[in-house]
Amino acid sequence: MQYIGIQSQIAKNTRNSILLILMFPCIILGMLWVFCCVFGFQTTYDSYGYEQTYFDVDMVTNIWISWVPWAVAIVGIWLLIAYFFNVQMIRSATGARPLTRKENPRIYNIVENLCMTCGMPMPKINIINDPQLNAFASGINNKTYTVTLTTGIINLLDDEELAGVIGHELTHIRNRDTKVVIISIVFVGILSTLLTILTRGILRAFLWGGMTSRRSNEKNGGGAAAIIVIVAAIICATIAYFLTMLTRFAISRKREFMADAGGAELTRNPRALASALRKISRNPGLQNVEREDVAQLFIIHPKKLAQNFFDRFQSLFSTHPSTEERIRILEQF
Repeated sequence: MQYIGIQSQIAKNTRNSILLILMFPCIILGMLWVFCCVFGFQTTYDSYGYEQTYFDVDMVTNIWISWVPWAVAIVGIWLLIAYFFNVQMIRSATGARPLTRKENPRIYNIVENLCMTCGMPMPKINIINDPQLNAFASGINNKTYTVTLTTGIINLLDDEELAGVIGHELTHIRNRDTKVVIISIVFVGILSTLLTILTRGILRAFLWGGMTSRRSNEKNGGGAAAIIVIVAAIICATIAYFLTMLTRFAISRKREFMADAGGAELTRNPRALASALRKISRNPGLQNVEREDVAQLFIIHPKKLAQNFFDRFQSLFSTHPSTEERIRILEQF
């Protein structure tokens, strides 16, 4: 099976990376404006004592403008931290550690031979002490590119199967898939944190409004404000959810088929990779991986999908194609 289209895939991933980077500031500033809208609703009383609520656009704009520099500075610092410490972040999320040549020369020999075959610098090698089977590639440049394997996959796969898996992960690095995924993980992490902050802020505004209402002993006081903050919270949550989905769309399912093709071409043994995928699919779960954004790194999603309606709907947005389909395509060659 000949692996074609590597330059096209690299160009596509580069475009997606740039798009995510450009889109992210707009997303953050938009969420900040929605949050500021909570403070834009003002309550007055007419000459008869009836409560009237109106929206002050100028107040919202002024608050938003005053907060923008702080938001940009905080997000900028966060991105710098993520850029320089993404390796440590992935290790912490997966429980991985460096694997030395002395500890396992077999793995080092396989990786070195494949890297020499495709003419790429050798990445770092990490290991996860877990009997279950999985692997992933990560990193954003030659200094941070890493292939990570579990002890289970090392012990249960033969050399040809391991070469197929490692070839698959090296292709992700060659295609710069890992760069797009890491950017997505960082962005989703920031969005989740900001959503938590915004939700807590809205909750505090809701509680404050409720206490103020009780103190004033107004029969209907705070009712409009309560509805406003609840709607604002729903809007923020909805925006964050769909923006998370957008970042996943930047990570096309095709990347897994491309990596399968690249791994098969690199090893000249597509059936070995198909056999490896079949073994991994029987036991891919990892106890230490709780974050969905990190789970998308793995060659097969580490969590077995439930069969209820909601999980089937979620699978429509999955970053991984069907393992059975991947195996079927590999076994055609």
